[in-house]
Amino acid sequence: MRHNRKEVIKRTIQEFELLDRLVANLTDEEWNRLLRRSESKDPWTVKDALAHITHWKADVARSARRQRRPMETKLNINEGNHLVYLRWHNRPPQEVLAWHRQVHKDVLTALEEAPEEWFSGRERGPDWPGDLDGHSAYHRVKDIESALKKTEK
Repeated sequence: MRHNRKEVIKRTIQEFELLDRLVANLTDEEWNRLLRRSESKDPWTVKDALAHITHWKADVARSARRQRRPMETKLNINEGNHLVYLRWHNRPPQEVLAWHRQVHKDVLTALEEAPEEWFSGRERGPDWPGDLDGHSAYHRVKDIESALKKTEK
C-alpha cells in the first residue's frame, strides 16, 4: 500500500487527540499507577507508557527528516525500551505531558515538510508509520486505559 501525507497526518492527529484527552487531567496517583502488564521488565507506570509512546513518535519525525536515529534504535527492543524508561521514569508527569505535546507538534511539522516520496515512494503496510497511530493506540488501550480502569467501580 502506498500512503499520502494527508491520510498519515489525519491518522496522527486522531490518535494524538484520543491519547491527549486520556492523559490531560490525570492525578498524580493516576500517573503513577502501575500497568497491568509491562513492555519490559521495568515496572512501567501510566507516565512511563506515555514517555515510551512519545519517544517512538519522535523517532518518526527524525526518520521523515532523514536524521540520524538514536542509539536505542540500534539496541534490541527491550534494551531500547529500558533506556527510554531510565531517561524518563524519574521526571515529573507534567514534563512528560509537555514533551508528548511538543513531539506531536514536531511530528506534524516533519510530516508537512517531508518530501512526498517519503509517504508514497514504496509499498508499506496499512498501518505505516505505525509509531504515530497504531503503536500509540495499542499502548493507549492495552496499557493506559486498562491501568486507569483498575479502581473505577
